[in-house]
Amino acid sequence: MDDLAGFLRTRRSRVDPAAVGIPTDSRRRVAGLRREEVAHLSGVSVDYYVRLEQGRATQPSGQVLDALARVLGLDGTERDHLCRLAGKRRRRAKVPGGRVRPELLRVLGLVADAPALIMDHRLDVLAGNRLAGLLYGRSIPGLNIARNLFLEETEHGLYADWEHCTLDVVGHLRLAAGKYPEDPRLASLIGELAMGSERFRRLWARADVRTRTHGRKTYRHPLVGPLDLHQENFALPDESGMELIVLSAAPGTPTEDGLRLLATLGPGTVEARPTADARVRE
Repeated sequence: MDDLAGFLRTRRSRVDPAAVGIPTDSRRRVAGLRREEVAHLSGVSVDYYVRLEQGRATQPSGQVLDALARVLGLDGTERDHLCRLAGKRRRRAKVPGGRVRPELLRVLGLVADAPALIMDHRLDVLAGNRLAGLLYGRSIPGLNIARNLFLEETEHGLYADWEHCTLDVVGHLRLAAGKYPEDPRLASLIGELAMGSERFRRLWARADVRTRTHGRKTYRHPLVGPLDLHQENFALPDESGMELIVLSAAPGTPTEDGLRLLATLGPGTVEARPTADARVRE
């Protein structure tokens, strides 16, 4: 329940008292709502809410969670995360095995005009097409987006929207940690990032959760210049935790020209293969 306690504390600190009808003055020293205010607005006793934030309460009911989500202004992603932390999921998600089916590799190889990746819940890139390797300037097997972002790149490197990307990545890892709390490799990655990046530590402490299915991604490629791409995430319809990610350029734009130029800079064969620890499923 410790994760639940921390999540409640961080969400409480961000609620504007005025937004929920609580008058404030210059003497108020608390950021966000007080514990007793959350309890009153949620219809639970102060003692029970305090025990929730201290990790001492039993599993809260669905009705209590609904009330807390309303008072704390949680969106759908945050509410699902709250329920998962409170143990209200039907069953704990099994840690995916990370194996890529050969049929998926064939599909990946068919994407020729846009960088395309297969990524797992840890943000390990399990396979990528030729343009993906050229975009990142490295062999795709072994690439972890979170490690690359926080420990290898800087805000003046490949990612033009580096700060926004860090928010997305930490929010994604928070969700993954809530869904797969028994994944030792994920826990090890989070520990590595916390040890190596002060920004990661600060963002992780905020306990934000995010899910992203599409959006703009901008890169500063050292060979072809700025690339303003659109990212689409396609969650695979099984319980692998994997996504197919395609980064496309709008027709007739300089970015489309940039991708065409990028495609001429590397070898002519498509490389789409899993990492050594993601062997093709039999």
